[in-house]
Parts: sequence; structure tokens; C-alpha cells
Amino acid sequence: MPDEAERGGGPGRVGFIGLGLMGQPMAHHLLRAAAKHGGELWVHSRRQSSAADLVDSGAHWADTPRELAGRCDVVISMLPDLPEVAELLDGDDGLLAGLAGPTVLVISSTSAPTGVRELADDLTRRTDGLLTVVDAPVSGGVEGAAAGTLSIMVGGGRADVDRVMPWLGAMGTAVHLGPVGAGEVAKACNQLIVAATTVALGEASVIAERAGLDLAKLLDLLGGGYAGSRILEVKKAKLIAHEYPPAGRARFLRKDLGFAAAEAERSGVAAQVLPVLHEVFDAMVEGGLGDHDSISVQKYILDRSL
Repeated sequence: MPDEAERGGGPGRVGFIGLGLMGQPMAHHLLRAAAKHGGELWVHSRRQSSAADLVDSGAHWADTPRELAGRCDVVISMLPDLPEVAELLDGDDGLLAGLAGPTVLVISSTSAPTGVRELADDLTRRTDGLLTVVDAPVSGGVEGAAAGTLSIMVGGGRADVDRVMPWLGAMGTAVHLGPVGAGEVAKACNQLIVAATTVALGEASVIAERAGLDLAKLLDLLGGGYAGSRILEVKKAKLIAHEYPPAGRARFLRKDLGFAAAEAERSGVAAQVLPVLHEVFDAMVEGGLGDHDSISVQKYILDRSL
């Protein structure tokens, strides 16, 4: 394990775990930022092959989360949810075993706000404050990750957030919204709006086509008015073609709506749209559309129409 001087050398060393569809381009932006300022990017993933392009471009491979923690004082996790984060923490090769100084774990998964708060409290207690948590879920999809234009919703203590903001800013626009868990609350609100827009687009497309309208022309026209949205822009081609290769799977949106529902219940909000959306995405997943793009709600509606 490197000593503290080696670990903290240079302008900064950032670790990244989770090199999936979103994580790959996010890590490339971090690598460019690190190279520009004389820092280093260390990466770890279940499959070393997923890091090949990054390593070829100058990133460093860590064999274990333990090594990553020993090398870096900021570790960003882009994993699906908290159970996957928990898996990298414990054990002889876990992140906690490698802590060599104050470290901030940035959780960029879309997770339950309550779960993130509880995990942050637990890690602070177990490490005597050596490992702290910032939650920083993102919005913008694979397209935003590739372009470096993600909206990054940040929750955490001021000192911890200040340490990670330069890295988060390399991947998009990061805004500090409050204490730990605030980022996840913001993402829940984001996903509520995304789901509502997605279902409305799917339903509107079926109505329009049933009435004989040219859907491509209609969606182009709607994009210039109040119905215009980023969702419409990104999903338009899939609606026209009735093809749904995943850039955001329906089962993930279903999960996120569950977090939104739990937060609404916790805070006593009488949600009106949220229960309907949750029911729709539950039915989509149970009907076999979970691994399709969320805009496959169009097919879900078509299959149930006369």
C-alpha cells in the first residue's frame, strides 16, 4: 500500500469504479481533467477488459477496491445501486481495508435518499470519520456522459463537496443542493419528470399514428413548442421507428420511481401522477419490457389498445 505522501502526491488522484455505458465516458472526461492538471485517474471494474481504452490512454488500473482507496482520496462509484456499492466496501480487498487517510466516496448511482443517508452515517461511524460520503447522481443519459454535459445533483457536507467538485465539474454541471441525500432527492424529482414525459410521448405517438398523422413531422413540430423537451429530442427516432435499443432501461426507471414514491411518503406528499407512473412501469417490467429503452412504453400502450 502506498504511504500517505505517495497517495496524496500531485494535484490529485481520483479513483473510479463502474465502467458501464455511463461510466466509460465519464471516466474519460476525468482522465482528461487529470492529465490537464497533472493528476492521475485510477480505475477498477469487475472486468479489467472494460478499462483497456482508459489504461491505453493513461489511466492506472487498480486490481482491487482496496488498492484504489490506498491510491486516491476521492473515489467515484458509478454502480447501479447501493447493494453494488456495499459489495466493494468490505473484505480483505474492500475499499475500507485500503483507507490510508481521509477519503470521500462519491456515490453516483440513483439510489434511495434514506439508504444513502444511512450508509453515510454507518461509514462515518465505522471509520471514525476517515471515509465520508457525497451523493452525486447524474442526469443526461449516455449522450450527456459522452459530451461531458451531465447534470450532477450533489449532496454532502461543504468540506467534502469542495474536495470533489473539481472532478465532478469535469463531467458536467455539478450543483450542491444540500446535505447527504439531497442529490438523491433531486434525482428522484428528475426521474418523476422524465417518466411523466416519457409516458406522455409514448401515448401521444400512438394517438397521432392512429389518427393518420405523420409522426416524424408531428414530433419535429412539437419540439419547437411547449411540448419540446430533451426527452423528445433524444427519444424521437425510437418513437418513429418503433425500435427501443436501451439507453435507459425501463427497469431502472421503475426502480427510480420506487425511490421517489418512498421519499414522497416519507415527507407526507400526496402525489397524484407518481402512483400512476409507478404502476405503468411495473406492468412494463412484468410484461417483459424491462431491458428495453423506457420509451418502449409506446409498445406497452400499443399492445393494450384495440
